Amino acid sequence: MGDKTALWYFESVDLFNVLCPHKVKEIPDLHHFNEYKKEEFVYFPGEPSNHVYMIAEGRVKIGSYTEDGKEVVKAILGKGELFGELSLAGEDQRTDFAMAMDEGTSTCPMSIEDMQGLMKDDKELSFKIFKLIGLRIKRLERKVESLVFKDARTRIIEFLKDMAQNRGQKVGFETLIRTKLTHKDIASLTGTSRQTVTTILNELKEQNQINFDRRRILIRDLQTLG
Repeated sequence: MGDKTALWYFESVDLFNVLCPHKVKEIPDLHHFNEYKKEEFVYFPGEPSNHVYMIAEGRVKIGSYTEDGKEVVKAILGKGELFGELSLAGEDQRTDFAMAMDEGTSTCPMSIEDMQGLMKDDKELSFKIFKLIGLRIKRLERKVESLVFKDARTRIIEFLKDMAQNRGQKVGFETLIRTKLTHKDIASLTGTSRQTVTTILNELKEQNQINFDRRRILIRDLQTLG
């Protein structure tokens, strides 16, 4: 898994400890955590892009709406992860929404000016932030291609492989993915239905290709999953 694992570790663990304003001595101003109820929005499309956010607790859904009002889920992020980062790449107004998925979701905002100051003084941090942005853009490109050209089973299997490659833990020949994603969450991320996800996961389980419960998915052999 190599470089992807290193980047994921940076994104999910190191980033909060490195960038949370409460932990950065160079940012002396008083900062606060923003608390959200379940399904409360952090920001809407069209709002100014003037902050990036780190998740202290809970999960945040990133998505957009089609012209007919259909929700398109782009990512579901958890504790320690960064969102709103496109403001660092020149986004003036939000094109996506960010919504708390759990009761008591907590985020720590950092102004673009403060973030840019840290990146200016730390070239390695700057490199990793832009690498993170690039990785997320590539994931979205793959998702669009998958939605257009691939059937539901293929999309769900490729989603499992992507999670395994980026978040998985090798246990012998098997790969363990610890996740809080529900079947409904996976359906939203793959453009399928909850029933389809349940059916396909159960089929893979019956074929002894995977095992799963509410907190984890175990892939028997990543190379032969299909």
